[in-house]
Amino acid sequence: MFARAVDTLLFSSLWVSLAAVALTAASAQAQGVPTLRVAVLAGCATWVVYVVDRLRDLERDVHTAPARSAFVTAHATSLRCAAGLAGAAAGALAVMLPWQTLLAPAAAAPLAFFHRRLKRFELAKAAYVTAAWTAITVGMPAGLGGARHTAWAAGAIALAVFANAIASNIRDAEAGAARFGSRRVLRLAYAAAAAATALPLLGPDAVRPLAAVGAFTLCALVGFRATERYGLGVVDGALVLGGLSAFAIAA
Repeated sequence: MFARAVDTLLFSSLWVSLAAVALTAASAQAQGVPTLRVAVLAGCATWVVYVVDRLRDLERDVHTAPARSAFVTAHATSLRCAAGLAGAAAGALAVMLPWQTLLAPAAAAPLAFFHRRLKRFELAKAAYVTAAWTAITVGMPAGLGGARHTAWAAGAIALAVFANAIASNIRDAEAGAARFGSRRVLRLAYAAAAAATALPLLGPDAVRPLAAVGAFTLCALVGFRATERYGLGVVDGALVLGGLSAFAIAA
């Protein structure tokens, strides 16, 4: 029962969507703007994007993520319904927020829409995934107006997400990991996570809690295993726990 619940959390893309919620909340806190609506919007939008991608690219994903692909195939109807509800919630939240908050999601939308094609380019995947996540988790709160320390928040979160994306590529044996080897690429992930930990500590007091995101990511990478559940659960979970910790520290 417990194992089934964990698999549902991971393979339904709910866990990675919670990472978007946590990072957006922590980013908004660091920038000194309201958190709740933008954080929930980020989570709903992320869930829609990831579910749609999993459903559209089953043929390819079955080779890199067989357990997740089997879950998605078995629960395709439920996932479509969940994505529909999340999309409706995202739309309702979007109309309740200032239009400026939608500029970042609009900029990231092409990256999400063309993800299926872009991820075939070996050296681009980590970069555009990082850009899209940073646009949502940092850019959207910044659009609320009066935001402070946006550049610091963007740097800290982008580095942690970049490390996460590299680890994802290693797990799937694609992108830079396929060309340069897992060990070399993992060292780059270590460096990015370490930088994500150090950078906020050099900044203003408000952004220092964001060091937790990099620290959790670095810990996850130290024990890295190139398996589906470790990548989806522990490496993505580092973003969830890091974001929640940063938010709690700053509260």
